[in-house]
Parts: sequence; C-alpha cells; structure tokens
Amino acid sequence: MKQLYLKCIILAILTLWSITAFSYNCQVDGIYYNLDYTTKTASVTSGTLKYSGAMTIPSTITYNGVNYWVTSIGISAFFGCSGLTSIEIPSSVTSIGNEAFYNCSGLTSVTIPNSVTSIGNSAFHGCSGLTSIEIPSSVTSIGMYAFSNCTGLTSIVIPSSVTSIGNEAFYNCSGLTSVTIPNSVTSIGNSAFHGCI
Repeated sequence: MKQLYLKCIILAILTLWSITAFSYNCQVDGIYYNLDYTTKTASVTSGTLKYSGAMTIPSTITYNGVNYWVTSIGISAFFGCSGLTSIEIPSSVTSIGNEAFYNCSGLTSVTIPNSVTSIGNSAFHGCSGLTSIEIPSSVTSIGMYAFSNCTGLTSIVIPSSVTSIGNEAFYNCSGLTSVTIPNSVTSIGNSAFHGCI
C-alpha cells in the first residue's frame, strides 16, 4: 500500500512538472517569452526546444497586434543550452535572472548592454567557453556563483558601479589571470575567487 502511495505521489509530481516546466506565453521568431499584459513588457524564458547557435534578442516584440518591450532575461531562460554560441542582449534589458545561462558551455560571446543593473545568482555558471566578458558600468551587483566554473575566463574588469560581489561569484575560474576590482566594491563574498590559480 505504501509503495502504491509513493508511486502516486511521484506520478503527480512528474505530471505537475511536465505542465509547468515549460511555462511561456508566446513564441516569436524562435524565442519564448513570458508577457506582462499590464506593463506591456516581455521576459525571455525557456521553451520546449533548446536554444542554439548565434542569437540576437530583439528590444521589442509584437504578439497578437500588441507591442511589448523585452526588459529581462528570465530565470533559467537558457539553462543547459550547450549549443548556444553567442548572444546579443538589447539595451531594453535591465536584468539577467538567476541561472539564465547556466551551463551554456558552448557560449563564447556575450554582449551585455549598459542598461543591465543586476546579474543574478549562477547567471553564467559553467560557461566554460567564455574567455572574457565585459561587465557594463550600469551593473551594481554581481550575484552568488554568477561566473563560477567559467574555466575559460582569463580576465575580468569590474566597473566602479559595482558595490558587491556575491559568494563564490568567480569560484573555480581556474584560467583567470587578471582581475580589476574598483574601490567602489565594499563587500566580497566568501570564496568569491576560490580556485582562481
């Protein structure tokens, strides 16, 4: 009886996961979005198909005759998209969510605009193909594990707008040979640069 009960619970969880795992409002030109109908804004999200190749995110989209500004890269939007090679983010985007590019190991080029103010936790974790990244002067905080395990990263310049660097932000970035940290940084989290030989 107990085994049957457990099987029912597992089946219910898997069913719920299958319903919610790919939650998006629309797909426009191969990119999935969640829409805010009140503010007329859109957030890039994940979908049924993995993103790959070189991508350019537009600043606006039109869906059902209504225009929406693309203002964020959502949580786990490109999670595990190892076939993604490069991405251009428009200046309409102000935030990059947690785990947005988690384990995008094939990613070699990212353009982050000056409009972005925050880089979420584990946003670029495991992006081993990145050799350099330019953090714009609009960013004020770098989340926990934001660039952890980016083993190909060789240099990083942190702008004077940044005041905090999260725990393990650059953990195990073993290829990192040059780091510039400005005086504006008032807090550096635990093990932020651990394993950076």
